[in-house]
Amino acid sequence: MTKKRKHQEDFQKVKLKVGKKKPKLENATDTTFKTKAIQIPEQLKEDGLLPTQNRKLNIKDLLSQMHHYSPGVKHNALLGLKDLLSQYPFVIDAHLSNIISEVAAVFTDKDSGVRGAAVHLLQFLASKIRAEQIAPFFPLVSAHLSSAMTHISEGIQEDSLKVLDVLLEAYPALLTDRSSILLKNFVELISHQQLSKRLKSREKLSWMLSVNPNRRVTSQQWRLNVLTRLKKFLQAVVDGSSEIEDEGLQEQKDSPHSVRTPICISWKVHANNQQHIQLFENGGLRPKINSSFRLRSLASVMDSAEKGLSSAENLKGFIEIIVPLLIECWIEASPAQSAPILGNLLESESQHLMQQVLSIIHLLWKLTKRHDETYKMELWLRMNYLVDFKHHFMRHFPYSLQETVKHKKRDSCKGNKYCMTSSNSVDHLLLNLTLCDIMVSLASTSTLQMDSGWLDMIRKFVTDTLQDGSKLNSKQVNRLLGVTWRLMQIQQNKVATEPLIKAVYTLYQQRNLLFPVRTLLLKFFSRVYQKEDLRTQRIRSRSKVLSRWLAGLPQQLALLGLRNPELSNQLIDIIHSAASRSNKELLQSLQATAARIYDPLDGALVLLPAEAQRRLVQLVYFLPRLPAALLARLSRCCLMGRLSAELAATLIGILHMRSSFAGWKCQVQDNSVNDVDYFSFLFSTLIGFSREELTSLQGIRGKPHISQTQLSPVRLYLTDLDQFLHHWAVTEMVCHSLSTIPSQSQCFDILQTGICKYLVGLVVIPDSTAGSVLCAINKLLDQACILSENLHKFLASCCYSLLYFLLTLDKEDAEHVQKRDMLWGSCISALALLPRLLRLMLQSLQVSRICRDELPVVAQLLRLLMQHGQLRSHMITNEFLVQQIIKDIMTLKSGEVQEQWLTDLHYCFNIYLASHPQGPGPINAVY
Repeated sequence: MTKKRKHQEDFQKVKLKVGKKKPKLENATDTTFKTKAIQIPEQLKEDGLLPTQNRKLNIKDLLSQMHHYSPGVKHNALLGLKDLLSQYPFVIDAHLSNIISEVAAVFTDKDSGVRGAAVHLLQFLASKIRAEQIAPFFPLVSAHLSSAMTHISEGIQEDSLKVLDVLLEAYPALLTDRSSILLKNFVELISHQQLSKRLKSREKLSWMLSVNPNRRVTSQQWRLNVLTRLKKFLQAVVDGSSEIEDEGLQEQKDSPHSVRTPICISWKVHANNQQHIQLFENGGLRPKINSSFRLRSLASVMDSAEKGLSSAENLKGFIEIIVPLLIECWIEASPAQSAPILGNLLESESQHLMQQVLSIIHLLWKLTKRHDETYKMELWLRMNYLVDFKHHFMRHFPYSLQETVKHKKRDSCKGNKYCMTSSNSVDHLLLNLTLCDIMVSLASTSTLQMDSGWLDMIRKFVTDTLQDGSKLNSKQVNRLLGVTWRLMQIQQNKVATEPLIKAVYTLYQQRNLLFPVRTLLLKFFSRVYQKEDLRTQRIRSRSKVLSRWLAGLPQQLALLGLRNPELSNQLIDIIHSAASRSNKELLQSLQATAARIYDPLDGALVLLPAEAQRRLVQLVYFLPRLPAALLARLSRCCLMGRLSAELAATLIGILHMRSSFAGWKCQVQDNSVNDVDYFSFLFSTLIGFSREELTSLQGIRGKPHISQTQLSPVRLYLTDLDQFLHHWAVTEMVCHSLSTIPSQSQCFDILQTGICKYLVGLVVIPDSTAGSVLCAINKLLDQACILSENLHKFLASCCYSLLYFLLTLDKEDAEHVQKRDMLWGSCISALALLPRLLRLMLQSLQVSRICRDELPVVAQLLRLLMQHGQLRSHMITNEFLVQQIIKDIMTLKSGEVQEQWLTDLHYCFNIYLASHPQGPGPINAVY
């Protein structure tokens, strides 16, 4: 009982009353809490500093998504980048480093869609970023590309070739700077290494073609894709080397006839020590220093791996690796043993692969020619590869394409058994020509006997291709002419070279040849001629075909005209080169065609640009004869304004050097320029207008073309300013030529006779002609010259007409105002040299015959003549005439208010003439 009561005391039940709250427990947890709102308006705002694309993502957001694990997010980020950068191109410059690094990183992404988007974005960026901008980041791009090319995944390898295409197109120079790594990557894409069985010490590793059945394309197609890119890469290496000649048609390094830019020399400037001329030995563009020391190039300072293919050692090593692999590719694609009648037929894919194989070998051969020891390199190539090339390449030569589709455009290749056409535009003729180019580079004059078999095959193929009449493009012709030139160098006797030159001439005679093709043919013939011209100094044996080609060039130039200025320039250069060497056939043809070339209306001289005109003017010096008809044409060319004044002066100077008055110590060629014809040329050029033109001017009357006065029988035809300035410049050169003739009195008599015969008696004379005649008179006049009365009167009339024109010239007439100084100077000089001329002009001033409006002009003329220092003594001599003129003017103005011009006239007379002791004059009484 006691224990039960005690137990109840420990656990007593609390009784709750109705309406009362339950008391809190001592260990109860307080679960109440309070909340407050957090506002972040700044974070919700858009970033106004960075532009966004349509999904409201800026450049930082898109670049951060490039690291996302999801391929879809990365793909959308690449598309968003392209969209953003196309809308805001300035973002590229601000974030170029991040963009390049992120885009290059996805070259090796596992997802093909991401890699494809990266290639498209890279192609877009390449069009926006210059090479100098991307150059600092290109090592990173190259490293990612190399990683993609050597990746274990076949898909990444295939897409790496697309990246390579973009970089080769946009940045070839930057890519070729890292050729040592990329070339090894190319090799690893189509082959793998294996230890040579003969060399177990791993001294030498051999390479063999690899086959991967997991690829989406066949092994042959994969190799074709890789070799196509390798060919583009090597082409970029070749293009980046300035020392490599183009296809054998450019001049050799040591050739004295290589095309160079001429130096324009002004002898007047040079004589005044204002122009420095540096002369080089052998006509080279660089000074030749005689020294036993050689400067080391910058390339030799670099490590062997950094030099790439610029090192002979590296180039040999790469050739040793790649050429055996290329031969294996060729063997897989080569046709069967049995050959059809029209050559060995090839499938399209096989032909493409073989073309790439030969193109790569051809580019490697070109790279070997830029090294100093080219001859040793050629011997090394011949020793290592000639046997294999003859066995595999020449075994089924020549090759043809097997047609698998309908024939299209057969007419363009009609008659050429090696030229078939298909829808894939396969150029198998270029394949054959590339093979020929490779093979002939391994032959030389010393090995002619050993190589005669396959050289005859190539010679026959080249000759047939040139003569079959097919239409060839410039690339085919370039390679074809390169092979032809090499064959002519190997066997230089006329029996072997004449058929080849004749075959090329057959192609040259085709009509409607493309301009690049015609240019290549001209360069080829020009080079052959220059080579032959050097050789024929010892052995006089010229090619008849070459002589026929040279003789036809002037006629082609005359027919071509302005239809193709570039081709005309090439023809002129070749003609000039042959004419300077006194080629008989060309000079005869040039003489026969000169009248058409130098026709003043539609000849090549007046139609072509200024530089071509200069070369044609120089050709005049080489013409065997200069008959009167040709000189007349040249005179018209000088005056019509289609030649510059400088060129016209050059032409006059050349004709002077060809004349008998040039002062040559040696005997000039007989009958080259007749003296009478030469004087006729100078006089016609001095007059500036033909007889027909002067006759037609006689019917023109009134302003604005005619300036006339009642006191002179000569009316002036006002030429436009350009014609006047051109004629005046030509006149100065004509006067210079006339002044250098030894017998000045006889020269003056001839000029006087011409003026009296053709100008005296004309009513209308051009102002430039009148000024030119006065200029010539001033230049040639000396004490032994005697002027006829008719010439005196004519010159006096010209002087007054010119002075009247200048005094009545409106100051606002800017065109004719520029003539003032030249015409005024000629008139004053003539009046000062010929006192009788001034007296005749004053005697002609019969003011009673003129209207009152002309009186102020006469008064102003008299005042200016009295004020001029050179004429003052002559005016004093003719004081009586001046007094009489002034008296007549006063008589006409009597009874009127005296005007200012009359007062000025009286003042000048009293100052300059009346103060001299010539006796009392009536002027005082009148005044």
